[in-house]
Amino acid sequence: MSRPSQAVILAAGERKSFDIPIGFLEIEESTIIERIITILNANGIDDITIITGYKKEYYEELAKKRNLHLIYCEKYKWTGTMHSLALASEYMKDDFLLIESDLVFEERAITYLLNHPNRNAMLLTNESGSGDEVLVEIRDHYICQISKDIHQLNKIDGEFIGLSKISIETYRNMIENFKHNKNPYFNYEYSLLNLVHRHNIGYEKIDDLIWGEIDTIHHYNNLRYLIYPKLKRKELEVREKYVQELLAEVLEVESDSIKNIEKLGGLTNNNYKVSISTNEFVARVPGTGTEKTINRLNEKINSSIALQLGLDSRTIYFNEMTGLKITEFITDAETLNPTTAKREGNMELIANVLKTLHTSGQKFMVDFDPFDGTEYYEKVLLEANGKLFRDYLDIKQKFMPLQDELKDLGINTVPCHLDCLPENFIKSGENTLYLIDWEYSGNYDILFDAAAVSLECSYSKDEEDLFFKKYFGKNPSIEDRRKIEIHKIMQDMYWSMWSAAKVAMGDPFLEDYSLDRYNRGKENLANYLNERMSISHQ
Repeated sequence: MSRPSQAVILAAGERKSFDIPIGFLEIEESTIIERIITILNANGIDDITIITGYKKEYYEELAKKRNLHLIYCEKYKWTGTMHSLALASEYMKDDFLLIESDLVFEERAITYLLNHPNRNAMLLTNESGSGDEVLVEIRDHYICQISKDIHQLNKIDGEFIGLSKISIETYRNMIENFKHNKNPYFNYEYSLLNLVHRHNIGYEKIDDLIWGEIDTIHHYNNLRYLIYPKLKRKELEVREKYVQELLAEVLEVESDSIKNIEKLGGLTNNNYKVSISTNEFVARVPGTGTEKTINRLNEKINSSIALQLGLDSRTIYFNEMTGLKITEFITDAETLNPTTAKREGNMELIANVLKTLHTSGQKFMVDFDPFDGTEYYEKVLLEANGKLFRDYLDIKQKFMPLQDELKDLGINTVPCHLDCLPENFIKSGENTLYLIDWEYSGNYDILFDAAAVSLECSYSKDEEDLFFKKYFGKNPSIEDRRKIEIHKIMQDMYWSMWSAAKVAMGDPFLEDYSLDRYNRGKENLANYLNERMSISHQ
């Protein structure tokens, strides 16, 4: 079955009740349009075209951050949706999803439509009673009639909500049919209807779908305070049901035995605490774009080595193809944070964990280099049509030479975790500390992890001195200090490009994180170069 690789969002229209485009109305910490884009990206659709009109500058600002094609409809005040859709013809090369920008709907609506066996399909639900419904009649399992006038239908089989899947052949026929149109207000639904004799138009009906359309202030308030809270609860239920069924399948147990599914945190993945019989586990479901950014076989092998060293909890299931991972839940768990990681006792535990790993004599599956890694994520970012920071290429000319300086100082290659966030250290009881999430682990310089702990925990100069004494057993040498500072700079550059690539692939929540790391990396780079220049002039 062919799956659409593109999407068109119709966003040209003006609503008199609002002084901004409907897509930029806020819902929780996002906007309607960004929610739609994120759902599309999460389903593998990165090629998105938006037809703009009213206050197009809002979308132009968004396109500076997201991977979008914009087409301006000059006649948006005097034309219907088919005119807007026809403007996208030069961009459309494949089957696509068609979405109206005034919609808020459950995530599963997109998934169901993508999985529908027909290349042409419309999403239906039960009648909303809004008074402006697009009603649909079904005959022989296909759409046969569409109308807002109930008197034109033999029977009502559902309401079309403005979300559909269209094959490229059907779209080209719609464009050809529209060439003869003399009615500027003609809408695309009726263009589709004109072609039912040539193309079977299927449907996906979700009776209990929670969704909302916004035309007025009343609609918007109803969405924010009534519909959206219900929608979020429903999405959570659907995700939990998915996790339950997924774990039941891979573990070959009854789904009823998997209970108490609780969402945990995570930057990259969706993590859930679950109870299976009388035992507790953590299920890791990979997040958006991880197949492009993580070598799961490397993670599987390296986490097994960490288990042998007593540093990680036991894994009971790991699929290196999908990234699904199930581990034993750490009892009496306390996840460290930048505050608790500053306690001297916890510094001691962290230093001991790192020394155990670095002096183990083990070798991980892959080698790591933050300079190569930064360039790799830069490439991923650009391939996803993301945008580099304005001064990035100038800054890159300054930090890339640090690679030769680091080699001159000497690289002592050992197995490294490479992602030493305080949240990846899990304390059990008073004296046991685990290091989890080995997704980015590899062989690299022995001081990289120590530098990461200081950076990620925001240690002050005095706190850093205390931690390094515990790790080294003495004060680090001048050469070690220089290496640590270079590692800090490169960690910010590396993770900034990593997160920028993730944003370009559909994870908008990392945008501020990427910018913050980039700015800190620039500041530390400037300080380091100024200090080196000062020393050379003495």
